[in-house]
Amino acid sequence: MEKEKIDKKDHILDAAERVFAESGYDGASTRVISKEAGVNMAMLNYYFGSKEGVFLAIFERRIASFRTMLTDISVDNTLDPWEKLDWYIDKYVDRVVNNNCFQVIINRELSKQKKTDLSDRITTIVMSNVVVFQDIILNGIKSGHFSEETDVQLLVSTLHGTKNYIVNTPHISSRIIGYDVTNAENQEILKPRLKSYMKRLLKCYLSKNNDNN
Repeated sequence: MEKEKIDKKDHILDAAERVFAESGYDGASTRVISKEAGVNMAMLNYYFGSKEGVFLAIFERRIASFRTMLTDISVDNTLDPWEKLDWYIDKYVDRVVNNNCFQVIINRELSKQKKTDLSDRITTIVMSNVVVFQDIILNGIKSGHFSEETDVQLLVSTLHGTKNYIVNTPHISSRIIGYDVTNAENQEILKPRLKSYMKRLLKCYLSKNNDNN
């Protein structure tokens, strides 16, 4: 029974992601979400309470599953910082390219100029994973693997900025890259290309050989 409940909630959240990605938070409604999911309003309200409850549950589900993997790798003492960095990029690229709807939602809500209680709560959820990446870099600097000249905050911005441009401006990035980045088959070509690029870029910047340049 518990598994059936979890499956039903995931089904509703999958439908809600599509609705929020297409209409935005303000344009979506629990009625449209329930119709998309094929469930009645009573069931949706039972599980999530409100539109905001559904919205936050989407973020918690996506971020929490990645956070578990990140926590495991961050405390794995058998890997050095370079290996952790490679692992992070592999998992990060897989998730952001495969979950287009969720990435659209993040970009739309967090690019708004006006701060709200909802945007603050979303930011807190997302930052829990960003902090893990920052810690990998900081520990690499502390252990002597990465350059002491590293600007950690701008490095984080570079990683996420590249993702945002490719995933959230598909009409432009598709022209630049040379194929439709929203096409599922092309995404399987894009992922290894993006992983290789980010690893080479970050390793070049983080290398201690650059300290004397």
